[in-house]
Amino acid sequence: MTHVVTESCIKCKYTDCVDVCPVDCFREGPNMLVIDPDECIDCAVCIPECPVEAIFAEEDVPAGQEKFIALNADLTPAWPSITRAKAHPADADDWKDVKDKLQYLER
Repeated sequence: MTHVVTESCIKCKYTDCVDVCPVDCFREGPNMLVIDPDECIDCAVCIPECPVEAIFAEEDVPAGQEKFIALNADLTPAWPSITRAKAHPADADDWKDVKDKLQYLER
């Protein structure tokens, strides 16, 4: 199993999770992070670090968010690795409670 970044990360892109990952499995897109399913070792240390609760074990992905399992895998090859935390977008706090953000995903 692997962990999955879900919709809550879109337009927030907090990177607290990146600093604790022991295998550098996060990839960075323009306005979201994803987890490389081939690199993730299922350690779960990233889950409590996410301030918007966007990371789940694959088997715990909430109903309606299952498409993010494939999306993480699909975007991984196209996006570069991120191994250090960086400042989140200036308007991240404005987006953290917004629902239905898939339309804002930048590939």
